[in-house]
Amino acid sequence: IVGEFGPMVTIRIAIGSGLAFLIAQLLDVAIFSALRDGKWWRAPLASTLIGSTVDTILFFSIAFSGALSFLSPSTDVSWAAETLPLLGSGPVAPLWVSLAVADWAVKLSLALIALVPFRLITARLLSGR
Repeated sequence: IVGEFGPMVTIRIAIGSGLAFLIAQLLDVAIFSALRDGKWWRAPLASTLIGSTVDTILFFSIAFSGALSFLSPSTDVSWAAETLPLLGSGPVAPLWVSLAVADWAVKLSLALIALVPFRLITARLLSGR
């Protein structure tokens, strides 16, 4: 699909998104399953932490890293390689790294916020058996 300024979704973004989602979800389920008999918070927290980290690293690396430009040489993602202070105030890094760190922080924040409702819901479901 081509939009006003070029492709709406590049092949690198499509590959990165699909591959990151698939691998992270499989990893998330495997980790959750392995830890499910432990403390109530361990399985959801560990599986989300590891799954989200893998998802973020894979997606942003495949979609925007200059090292993987061979995946779609005609796709211009040079804007993502522009070096700026990390998150606006840290050490200098490519823009895509700041985007990845911000994305990861949002995922982890939501996971932590959802942990308490997860506990309340599972406790209620287990008490209704």
